[in-house]
Amino acid sequence: MINSTFLSFAIFQIFFVIIFLFVISMFIFVFATILKQHTKDNKAPTLTVNAKVVDKRTHYHKSSNSMHSSSSYYVTFEVDSKDRLELHVPFNEYGYLIEGDEGSLTFKGSRFISFERNI
Repeated sequence: MINSTFLSFAIFQIFFVIIFLFVISMFIFVFATILKQHTKDNKAPTLTVNAKVVDKRTHYHKSSNSMHSSSSYYVTFEVDSKDRLELHVPFNEYGYLIEGDEGSLTFKGSRFISFERNI
C-alpha cells in the first residue's frame, strides 16, 4: 500500500516542477519578444515624416507592494497618409508636445527619436 504522505509529497513535487517550468517559459517568452522588437527596430530605417500630435496618454505602473511606482508616456502621431503611430516618448519630450502640434517626426521602427514643430 502507498503511504499517503509519500503520495502527497510526490504530487507536490510534480506541481512544483510544472509551475517552475511555466514561470521559466514565461520569462523566456518575454525576453524573446523584447529581443525580437529590439532587433526589428535596429534593422528599421530612420524616417522623418510630417506628422501631427493627435493624442497623449500616461500609463502608470504600480508595484505589488505599493512602495514603488513609475510612469510611461505615449504620444499618438498622425502622418500625412492619415495613418496613426503611437510611440513611447521620454518625459522631457512628452511635456513639450501639445495635441494639435504639427511638425517633423523622426523615428526608427517603434522608437521615438525627435519631433520638431513647424514654426
